[in-house]
Amino acid sequence: MPIVNIQILEGRSEEKIKEVISNVTGVMCTTLNIPKETVRVVITETPKTHWGIGGLSVSDYANR
Repeated sequence: MPIVNIQILEGRSEEKIKEVISNVTGVMCTTLNIPKETVRVVITETPKTHWGIGGLSVSDYANR
C-alpha cells in the first residue's frame, strides 16, 4: 500500500485538493500497476508563516 505525503502552502480550495488527490492516485496506479483502493494520499497544508525560504517566512519573503 503506497502512501504519498504532500506538503503544500495553505490557501488552495477544497476542489483543488481533491483534484491533487485524484491525479496523484491516478499516476501511482498507472506507474505501479495497482488498484486505486490501495493508494493513500496525505496532504498537509502549512501556514505561510511556518514555511521558510532563504531565512524568511513565505509571508515575509513575498513582501520583500
